[in-house]
Amino acid sequence: MLGERLRAARHARFVGRTAEKELFRTAIISADLPFYILHIFGPGGVGKTTLLQEFNFIAEQENIPAYYVDARNVDASPEGFNTALRRVMNISPEQSLRDSLASHARCVVLLDTYETLIPLDDWIREEFLTRLPENTLMVITGRQAPSAAWRADSGWQSLMRIISLRNLATEDSTDYLLKRAVPVDQHKAVLGFTHGHPLALSLVADVFAQRPDVQFHPENVPDVVQTLLAQFAQKVPGPAHRAALEACSMVRLMTVPLLAEMLALRNDEEANEFFVWLHSLSFIESGAEGLFPHDLAREALSTDVHWRNPEWYAELHSRARHYYFTQVQQTSGALQQRLLFDYIYLHRDNPFIRPFFEWKTGGNIITDTMKPQDVSVLKMMTAELEGQESAKLASYWLSRQPENVVVMRDAKLKAIGYFMMLALHQTSQNDYEIDPAVRSTVNFLKAQAPLRPGENATLFRFWMAKDGYQDVSSVQSLMFVNMVRHYLSPGLAYSFLPVADPDFWMPAFTYVDLERIIQADFTVGETTYGVYGHDWRIRPPIAWLEFMGDREVAGPTNTPRPAPVEQMIVLSEPDFEDAVQDALRDYTRPDMLRDNPLLRSRLVIEKTRNSSNETERVNTLRTLVRDAAEVMQQSSKETKFYRPLYHTYIQPAATQEQAAELLDLPFSSYRRHLKSGIMRVVEILWAQEIGGTDISK
Repeated sequence: MLGERLRAARHARFVGRTAEKELFRTAIISADLPFYILHIFGPGGVGKTTLLQEFNFIAEQENIPAYYVDARNVDASPEGFNTALRRVMNISPEQSLRDSLASHARCVVLLDTYETLIPLDDWIREEFLTRLPENTLMVITGRQAPSAAWRADSGWQSLMRIISLRNLATEDSTDYLLKRAVPVDQHKAVLGFTHGHPLALSLVADVFAQRPDVQFHPENVPDVVQTLLAQFAQKVPGPAHRAALEACSMVRLMTVPLLAEMLALRNDEEANEFFVWLHSLSFIESGAEGLFPHDLAREALSTDVHWRNPEWYAELHSRARHYYFTQVQQTSGALQQRLLFDYIYLHRDNPFIRPFFEWKTGGNIITDTMKPQDVSVLKMMTAELEGQESAKLASYWLSRQPENVVVMRDAKLKAIGYFMMLALHQTSQNDYEIDPAVRSTVNFLKAQAPLRPGENATLFRFWMAKDGYQDVSSVQSLMFVNMVRHYLSPGLAYSFLPVADPDFWMPAFTYVDLERIIQADFTVGETTYGVYGHDWRIRPPIAWLEFMGDREVAGPTNTPRPAPVEQMIVLSEPDFEDAVQDALRDYTRPDMLRDNPLLRSRLVIEKTRNSSNETERVNTLRTLVRDAAEVMQQSSKETKFYRPLYHTYIQPAATQEQAAELLDLPFSSYRRHLKSGIMRVVEILWAQEIGGTDISK
């Protein structure tokens, strides 16, 4: 079968990760699992998904069932997660997940891109995993280390293993380049530039696959992936292929019809050729709904085309918007919501819009309808945040329009916020007299924008997060997404959004075309609420989305384009050790330190706050090395290691023999103590590199 050939081909190209593979293999063949959760984390492009594919291959070799779930294709809800797992296990909704897993002597669940399931982190840890049978190993990969809740739980500490996945060691990187037929005379330049970053290595190999005779001369810039992608994009088969690559970087998911629209092709059949080519690229991944570049590749490509050819970027953006507009008007329900989210994704880098959509990775939040048991909780929340008068009004409306209340919940399903889409067209004269918010907005409608038969108006009467109230937060951002979805409701003529701090929200709301309506302001208790609104008859939802798209491409007025974030080098532990030893050797020769890869490591970059000043970084590296060495002075047991290090590197004697004589040590003892001192410095700096440990404490 083709699938078997694909798995074999992936395995044939796989290099390195010997310790990780051995840990996994030993665990799954043990009579009793030595641990039940294997959590692997690392930055984008470091090879987490590829490692999971290798784990899958190992499990197949051992005749152990392995079920792979890509969290990017999972709805972040308990039901969505269980449905996705049932799908890959090929079992019906009536069958028990636990019983199906327990029916095997041993089985493995491989959960990829866990960062997209942060809203379910508590539920997965406290509910799902605790119900797994003891024969099942759960492997989780993601960009972030396990949350504090995992690390603080003494029970999970004994049942899980955590691995920080780093770059490939030099020998493994060389092995990979050989397998990809990269000319040997080019290895030094490639390895010196990529420092073993798996995605970067893969992109370089793609360059040579298309032009074997190319001479690799990387520019001296910090963003490895962007530079490699820039060179790769110049060597694609033709301009249309390059356009396909750029288009793919701009959208959340690329499909054949969308590609046909963005490349202005005649039909899907013509677009399929480019779709297949995209699928063949090493940094393009596939999901149930389409193709997408690796995140680092996406950012590099999108940033490059936006900077290099803004007119073409605007054209691609316009074509994607047109596709989504057409599809949104022809669909409904969940598909319409997904298409709307795809449209919103086009705005992911906008400095005004971005804060509203941090919800996807920003917290443990689930959107739900209001349940009877929520009423008292929401009343109390309103009383705490807005006062008793507001709480009485909330109680009034929660009982009259409960179907219009949206509750935000954490993974334990506790209410952490809510908002209400009060239907103004369903209110009465009695409601106007009771609630000043309804009175002011209805009076405004009657005077300035009267509703016509069949038209609706919505007042987002209450919107608040338990922690933070109406400040920018993950809860607030998710509320905004749901509000945008509500804008597409049939018959919606006007919407009102009251805020306790209208001046704070004015720049963002003005940018998204919400008008400040002072006539509709109202007071409850001691708070006067400013009201923003939009007449959807003047600028209907689809036209509004297009308007926002035009603003996105044009860029916000007087807003400078943010500088790209520098790509750090993520060194493997052996390469890190080599770099520290080089830094010690060159400590008194700052010019020699300018080529040390540690200058672009987390260790230095975080200390210099991404400063591009090379001299500042060199000085920071020297300080880090010196401080790490001086830690040994604080311990009577380690002083003997510090002194040879000091007289060899910090204030070096002319020769090592003279250093040993100065210390009154036999040369063999001097060499032994020096080696111990070096390894101690490596240990201290490595702890800072992977965990931010402060060596001064």
